[in-house]
Amino acid sequence: MSTFGTNPQILHRADSVDTSVEAAHEVDTTRLESLVYSTIHRFGSRGCISDEVRAFYPNYPYSSITARYRALLDKGFIEDTGERRQGKSGKNQRVMRVVSRKKEDGLLPKNH
Repeated sequence: MSTFGTNPQILHRADSVDTSVEAAHEVDTTRLESLVYSTIHRFGSRGCISDEVRAFYPNYPYSSITARYRALLDKGFIEDTGERRQGKSGKNQRVMRVVSRKKEDGLLPKNH
């Protein structure tokens, strides 16, 4: 089973300049994926859109939050429900929700 965190080599292109490589290695993807997962989990079966997740983290850069969706989708932790809801911009956003897991998986913080 996959866990939170993404290999930094995946976060930059093979021909990236040294500063991009350094930046990729500095991103704490484990913490960010865990934050995003826990936030989406709060919405339960109703799910949520990106605007709702980002509202919890107004001081984080946009991409620090939104880049985690792909990793969580690829690992099977969340799913795109196929539903769309209107975001603040007036454009539709996908609705995401946590894929049901056993409590023993240990993915949720103790207060969930």
